[in-house]
Amino acid sequence: MKTKKLLALLLCAMMVSALFACAQPAAPATEAPAAEATEAAAAETTEAPPAEKVTLTFSLWGDPAEQEVTQKTLDVYNNSQDKVYVQALQIGRDEYNEKLQTMATAGEMPDCGMVAEDTVIGWAKDGLLMDIDIYAGQENLPLDYLAFKYDGKTVAYSAANEVLALWYNKAMFDAAGIPYPPTSLDQAWTWDQFVEVAKQLTIDANGKHPGDAGFNKDNIVQYGAYVNQYTWQLEVWALSNGGSFFSPDGKSVVFDDAAIEAIQKVVDLHLVDNVAPLNDGTQDNGFTSSIGAGNVAMCTEGQWATGFRGAGFDGIDYGVAVLPYMKEKVTIATGGPTGVFATTKHPQEAADFLRWYNSEENGMNTIMAGWWMPTKQNYYTDETLLKSWVDDCAFRAALPADAYKTAIVDVALDTNVTHQSAWYYTPNMFDVIRTLQPAMVEAINGSKTVKEVIDSVRDAMQANLG
Repeated sequence: MKTKKLLALLLCAMMVSALFACAQPAAPATEAPAAEATEAAAAETTEAPPAEKVTLTFSLWGDPAEQEVTQKTLDVYNNSQDKVYVQALQIGRDEYNEKLQTMATAGEMPDCGMVAEDTVIGWAKDGLLMDIDIYAGQENLPLDYLAFKYDGKTVAYSAANEVLALWYNKAMFDAAGIPYPPTSLDQAWTWDQFVEVAKQLTIDANGKHPGDAGFNKDNIVQYGAYVNQYTWQLEVWALSNGGSFFSPDGKSVVFDDAAIEAIQKVVDLHLVDNVAPLNDGTQDNGFTSSIGAGNVAMCTEGQWATGFRGAGFDGIDYGVAVLPYMKEKVTIATGGPTGVFATTKHPQEAADFLRWYNSEENGMNTIMAGWWMPTKQNYYTDETLLKSWVDDCAFRAALPADAYKTAIVDVALDTNVTHQSAWYYTPNMFDVIRTLQPAMVEAINGSKTVKEVIDSVRDAMQANLG
């Protein structure tokens, strides 16, 4: 059973990486095929386009199985009209950015494709992305914070919406006789309340809790909480504490005292409070390594955690709640974007295709699997549309749906609470994260304070920001 569960968790992690197209410096779960091999495979499985049609190339990363799924989607589009033919260009995730930049130098970029979140603004700055708004002139628009903007112009949109929330194991709360975490912003826990509940849910081998006489922090069998320490997710706590990672114009590294204090509180959940397991923060696996592992009562993770319910967690029944807060109630939004590349000869056709590709109607399978949320505002405000992807989704109904609506939907609509992740306005985030993330390991394991770590890489982060 343990082997089966481990395989399920690994498959889940791979699925999330593919679906979100999130730009993270961590290595993918499987070795990506070489670009030449994947391009050859695409050529072998795709019929030649009719001569009278405009041909577009759509680039994306992933493995051959993902290529097959994507090709089926492209086949639907290609058969739905007689003016444009779209073919996939599959590139390994590790080499994706470098490959496209090489193609840009040669003036041979794809017409459109996936773009890593943390490279969008940098690529726009370098002239690799067109400032073309695929929703220009449309009445039904995505939520404003899902637009990547450079120099005042939209250069990409997230293809899905994701916000961070608090997730919890219902059985662990029931066993402790503790009410479930609050699902509405007006009842959100303070950070201190969150830590106190986490202590009540942390149990050593003798049934003792942190603060009890004889509690053994080296023999904990159940942890109360895990706050995802993957670098980009830590930003939410800086904002909640009244601090920031970057200046509003995205040009300067800030990491002020409030941000440093917030991150120290997060790592102290393990180092001082003894309520969280040690995790080096180099993998974006908060849910799978905590609630998914069956030994943690609460964790923070993106909305995509809804999808894990259908991914083989051996009957773990979990719910969703709003994040606790330090000084301000905050969450952050993200979502893998798509864009039109600068060298295309068919910008309008590429924009029209991306608008189709990003539409809820054509991505409903992924939305109903729990991994994605819609991007269009009417899917949050129209009762019939809201019901179609919340109440009618078995995975969201099990949370249950009413809790999901207040903890996720209402929060996503509240732009005073939901902030853009920094990569929506900051260039070269990939390089900044690549600098900070390994350094943070020393703060997470307690060999340095967060302030010492930030001070040691501050200049390097600023240099990489560009």
